[in-house]
Amino acid sequence: MDGTGVPDAASAAAPPPEPPSGQRFTPARLRRARWSVAVVFLVHGSVAGSFATRVPWIQDHARIGAGQLGLALAFPAIGAFLAMPLAGRISHRLGARTALRLLLALWTLSLALPALSPNLYGLCGALLVYGATSGTADVAMNALGVETENRLGKPIMSGLHGMWSVGALLGSAAGTAAAHAATDARLHLAVAALVSTTLGALACRGVLDLRSAADEHPPPRFALPPKSALIIGAVGFCAVFAEGASLDWSAVYLRDVLGTDPGLAAASTTALTCTMAVARLAGDAVVARFGPVRTVRASGALATAGGLLIVLARHPAMAVTGFALIGLGIAVVVPLAFAAAGRSGPAPSQAIAGVATVTYTSSLIAPSAIGSIAQATSLTGSFVLVTALACGLVLGAGVLRVPGRDAAGRDAVPAGDLKP
Repeated sequence: MDGTGVPDAASAAAPPPEPPSGQRFTPARLRRARWSVAVVFLVHGSVAGSFATRVPWIQDHARIGAGQLGLALAFPAIGAFLAMPLAGRISHRLGARTALRLLLALWTLSLALPALSPNLYGLCGALLVYGATSGTADVAMNALGVETENRLGKPIMSGLHGMWSVGALLGSAAGTAAAHAATDARLHLAVAALVSTTLGALACRGVLDLRSAADEHPPPRFALPPKSALIIGAVGFCAVFAEGASLDWSAVYLRDVLGTDPGLAAASTTALTCTMAVARLAGDAVVARFGPVRTVRASGALATAGGLLIVLARHPAMAVTGFALIGLGIAVVVPLAFAAAGRSGPAPSQAIAGVATVTYTSSLIAPSAIGSIAQATSLTGSFVLVTALACGLVLGAGVLRVPGRDAAGRDAVPAGDLKP
C-alpha cells in the first residue's frame, strides 16, 4: 500500500491473505452468515426508524422547544463519535460474534431511554447513550459484513446497507401506526426495543465467530484513524454530507425556493429515501459487474446531475427528480467505503471505525452548514456546495479500488502469474 489508500504494484500483484488458521468456513456456512448479518443490519435500521417517528412525542414529553430539541439531537452523533473507537478493542477481546451480540443488544435496548426523559438534561444524556451504542454496534456489524464479503469473494455490503434502509422503513411504518393510534411512546419504544433485541440476538447466532490471533496485539482504546481510513473516509464524507443535507433540507427547499405546497414538498424526501433503498439492494450486482471504482464514478456523476437539477430548478418536478438522483448516486458509496476500509490494513475494525467517525462527523455538521450558508447567501447557494461534494465522488473514487483488481473489478494480474 502506498499510503494513499491505492495499492502499489507490489501489493496489487500479491494474492489476498489467507484467513487465520481455524477460521475457514464452508460455502453453506458463509451463506448463512451473510443472511444473518443482513438481519442484523435490518434490526439496526428498524431502531433508527422507530425512534425518528416518535421525536415529536418525546419533545412534548420533555417540554422543550425547537432550539433545545436541535441541541439534544446533536448528542447521538457526539456519543457515536466518542464511542466508536472502542468497538475494535471490544471485538478483539470478546470475539466478533459475542461483541456484536452485546453491542447490538445495548443499542436496541437504548431505544427505550429517550421516551423516559422528563427534561432537556435527561434527554441529552439518553441520546448520548443512544448514539454511543448505535456507533459501536454500527462498527461491529460493518466489520463482520466486510469479513463475510471477503470470504464469500463477492460484493454484499451494498445489499447489507439496503437491508438497513428496509429496516428503517419498517420501523418508521410501525412507529407511524403507533403515533396515529396515539400510543404512548414509552410503551411503543419499550415493546420495539424488546422485539428488536430478541430478533437481533437470534440473528447474531448465525454470524461468523471470528477471533483475533493469540499473538495479535489489541487495538488502542482511543486512536486517530489510520491515514488510509481518512482518505477513504473523505469519499464517504462527501456522500454523507449530500445525504444529510438533502434529507433535512429537501422539503424546505421546495417550500421556500419553489413555493411548493407541503404535501408535494415532502415527496422530495420520499423520492430520496426510496431511490437510496432500491439502489442499495441492487448495488451488489452493479459492483460485481463494474467494480467499485466505476460504480462510484457513475454514482457521483448521477448525484452531481441531481445537484445541478436542484440548483437550476424552476419547477418542483425538476427538484424532486434532482433529489431522487442524489439518493440514487450516493446510495452505494458508504457501503463501499466501509468495504475498502476493511481491506486497507491489518486492523479492519480500527479502519472501519475511522471511516465511520469521518462519516458521522459529516452527518453532524451537514444540516447546520447548509443552514449557515443559506443564511449568508441563499438555500440555492447551499446546494451548490452539495453539488461540488457530489462531484468529489467522481474524483475520489479511485481510493475504493479492490487490491489486485482494476476499476472494472477484474484481476489486475492473470491468475497463472500469481505465485502460490
